[in-house]
Amino acid sequence: MPSHDHYTGPASRSAHAAVASVQTAVLLVNLGTPAAPTAKALRPWLAEFLSDPRVIDYPRWKWWPILHGVILRLRPRRSAHAYARIWDAQGSPLRWHSEALAKALQAELGPGVRVALAMRYGEPSVASTIEQLQREGARHLLVLPLYPQYSATSTGSVIDAVGDAMKALRWPPELRLVNDYHADPGHIEALATSIESWWVQHGRGDRLLLSFHGVPERYAQLGDPYAEQCRTTTRLLRERLRLDESQLLLSFQSRVGRERWLEPYTDATVRRLAGEGVRKLDVACPGFAVDCLETLEEIAMQNRDFFAAAGGESLRYIPALNDNAEQVRSLAALARRHLQGWPA
Repeated sequence: MPSHDHYTGPASRSAHAAVASVQTAVLLVNLGTPAAPTAKALRPWLAEFLSDPRVIDYPRWKWWPILHGVILRLRPRRSAHAYARIWDAQGSPLRWHSEALAKALQAELGPGVRVALAMRYGEPSVASTIEQLQREGARHLLVLPLYPQYSATSTGSVIDAVGDAMKALRWPPELRLVNDYHADPGHIEALATSIESWWVQHGRGDRLLLSFHGVPERYAQLGDPYAEQCRTTTRLLRERLRLDESQLLLSFQSRVGRERWLEPYTDATVRRLAGEGVRKLDVACPGFAVDCLETLEEIAMQNRDFFAAAGGESLRYIPALNDNAEQVRSLAALARRHLQGWPA
């Protein structure tokens, strides 16, 4: 909320001038992460995440007993074990990679634009970050969710959180939001350059698999464009890398529950490819802006083991773009386009 203090003294006038100097802000939003790789820390984080009706759209009367009676009793311990496998000296990879990306984007955009980072679940929250930006004087706010492909479960949820935060402000800033950037030429070029650079250093595998986070197939049938946008990213990347459909494949990971999710499934795909004689499989995850649990543990560890157990020689995970120069430049160009037209 705006302060009601009256700035009368020199120090107050100076502070007011500093705050007023921030006019335009870019807010990056990522999924979020627990504060520690422990069941105690996972429980409230999972409760917030799985309570979001954008993520789980079952009726509350049906979902609440399952969530609180079963899932939050069992899943925190299992998830804590997975997080512990990737937690490092800097903490959660999603957190520190996102912070590094925000810092690099700030340097690229320069002092005329304030870049901030929020997490949809956990801290720093969307609401507290927007409130802080307003206190700093931001009157124009561009929200850039770090989800290249739009889904109601991800970007849609960020829109909800931003709307709730704006409703709590007496004088909210003007607002713009990047819906998706799945086909942005700069983004496709950043992905292709990253893969090619990795191949120069490590050699090229027999196949390249693009693994995207999955959603229930029912969501696509209800109008969510996510699946089609993943396919578009795959097609554009295939064209840029000059590969055919047998050389670059698409799959979806991270399914849970019993209902049908987007197919083909990543775990089934890596097993099938190993069974067909693929020895070296390269896997990239273009749906993730930075490395996180789903890339570092699910792909680089779990699916690596699935591939080896099925007879494959090595599954090599190609890191996410993180804060590399190509991603920073592409996001900066995207932000500048969306910032055009606002008065100075």
